[in-house]
Amino acid sequence: MSHNHNPETLGDKRLVAAIGVNIVLTFAQVVGGVLSGSLSLIADALHNLSDAASLVIALIARKIGRRPPDAFKTFGYRRSETIAALINLVTLIIIGLYLIYEAIGRFFSPQPIEGWTVVVVAGIALIVDVVTASLTYTMSKNSMNIKAAFLHNVSDALASVGVVIAGTLILLYGWYWADTVLTLIIAGYVLWQGFSMLPKTIHLLMEGVPEGVSIPDIIYVMEDMSGVESVHHVHVWEIAEHTIALEAHVVIRTVDLPDIERLKAELKRVLHEQFKVDHSTLEMELDSNVCIDTRETDSHRNQS
Repeated sequence: MSHNHNPETLGDKRLVAAIGVNIVLTFAQVVGGVLSGSLSLIADALHNLSDAASLVIALIARKIGRRPPDAFKTFGYRRSETIAALINLVTLIIIGLYLIYEAIGRFFSPQPIEGWTVVVVAGIALIVDVVTASLTYTMSKNSMNIKAAFLHNVSDALASVGVVIAGTLILLYGWYWADTVLTLIIAGYVLWQGFSMLPKTIHLLMEGVPEGVSIPDIIYVMEDMSGVESVHHVHVWEIAEHTIALEAHVVIRTVDLPDIERLKAELKRVLHEQFKVDHSTLEMELDSNVCIDTRETDSHRNQS
């Protein structure tokens, strides 16, 4: 009997399992919230539903991202996971804002809450959140999508702890306002997560310079190599998460073709070893033949 131990396949199975338990948990929390009248329990259910949806989107994006490059997507489809992360984060922020709206409404129109139902359902939710987080923890280390889902589950676990506390306060002291306060705290945590990860996702989609990479450092290292006169028009971006690309114009001193090829190979090696550049495109130029891009740039600057 053959066994499939492919990491991608095992990762997909973990995502499917995490999606399943989150959907079951969401249904249980909604029923418990309706029966008990607890808004914080329904709020936690909506957060769990967003987790399940984000895992579904991440799973689809992973499958799309594994498609090879073709005539339409010459760099491949790996950026689909970044697009999925953007969708997940925007949805998360919308849910957070909706929860705040509902919580404010409860301040003006409080409703009775069944404390024991809140405590029991939230306790079950805490167990499920821990299981889901354990399923996605390893995968979250190298994926923006999975990391977002993992952090969602961690926040869900914390939210479930808060809901248990609110239910306990209702049982012991009749503090029904605690449910509304916990809802606001959950919403605040959701918004904090969404807004903290959103800039990184947009930065990648806008082809910004990867975190930890300095263009002046790259130029310094390249110009320090023997045979290089200067470097300009340097562009560095991420084709997809963890895949850095670079293009640059390199002014050289030599005109011998074998020496040019050796210099280009050495530059590519240094860029990969020191700056983790996976894909580099270098245009080699002679000092006496300034590239047309430079002339156009200088002309534009002189006119402005």
